[in-house]
Amino acid sequence: MPFVTTQDGTEIFYKDWGTGQPVVFSHGWPLNADAWDPQAHAVASAGYRAIAHDRRGHGRSAQPWQGNDIDTYADDLATLIETLDLREVVLVGHSTGGGEVTRYIGRHGTGRVAKVVLLGAVPPLMLKTDANPLGLPIEAFDAIRAGVAADRSQFYYDLSFPFYGFNREGAEVSDGVSRAFWAQSMQVGIKGALDCIRAFSESDFHDDLKKFDVPTFIAHGDDDQIVPIVAAGSRSAEIVPNAELKVYPGAPHGLVGAFEREFTTDLLAFLAS
Repeated sequence: MPFVTTQDGTEIFYKDWGTGQPVVFSHGWPLNADAWDPQAHAVASAGYRAIAHDRRGHGRSAQPWQGNDIDTYADDLATLIETLDLREVVLVGHSTGGGEVTRYIGRHGTGRVAKVVLLGAVPPLMLKTDANPLGLPIEAFDAIRAGVAADRSQFYYDLSFPFYGFNREGAEVSDGVSRAFWAQSMQVGIKGALDCIRAFSESDFHDDLKKFDVPTFIAHGDDDQIVPIVAAGSRSAEIVPNAELKVYPGAPHGLVGAFEREFTTDLLAFLAS
C-alpha cells in the first residue's frame, strides 16, 4: 500500500486513482479515506487524479501518540502534496477534513492550490464562546469524549444515526451505511480519536479562512446535526472572499442517497468550471 512519511516519521496511507488535475480529499472524524470512495471514483472516471489519505491515527495510517492536532494534520497534508509534487490541486474537505484543508491554506498558502471545496466543514469555529455565540457548548464535546472512552464501539454505531440523519422521521435508513461507518470508526486509535475531538471542536479557523484567494465552493446541509450550518458553512461563506455557498435543504452531515448524488454532481461541475 502507498504511504508518505511525515517529518516526525509518521506513515500516512493514501489512495491514488486516475490521471489529470489532482483532487485531494480530506475525510471527517472518525472515518478514513474510504468515506470518499464514491466521489473519488466519480472524479477519477471524469478524467481527474483522485487522491485520498487516512489522517494520522485513522484508518491505515500510523497511530502516533503525538501530533493529533489541526496544525500537524495540515502539515501532513502538505507532506502528501509536496511528496507527490502535486500542483493546481483542488482540495476537498468534509467536516474535520474541511478544517484540515483550511489550516493547510493558513499555514502553507495557495501556491499549489487551484480550488477548494468545503463540505459540512467545521470552520470557522465549532465551540461556543463569547465571540462565537452560535457554536456548540463544551459539554457537547465532553459528551463525545465520554462516549468514546466508555464504549466506543456502541458510541460509533449510535453516532451514525444523527450523522446520516437516520433519526429523522421518514428517513431511508441503511443499516449497511451505519455498519460501514462503525467499521471505519473502529480503525481509529483511541488516543487519536480523543485528541481529534479537541482538534475539530476548539480550533479557530477565522484567520485561515481570510487567506483564501482561490475559487471556493462551500456546501452544507441545513439539517446537519453534527456541525450546525449557522456557525459553520454560513459563517465561512461570509469570511472567504467570493465564496459560493450551496445549502442542501434537509440534508444531514453525512450525505447519503439523493443528497450524495447531488453533491457529487455539483463537485464535478465545480471542477469543470
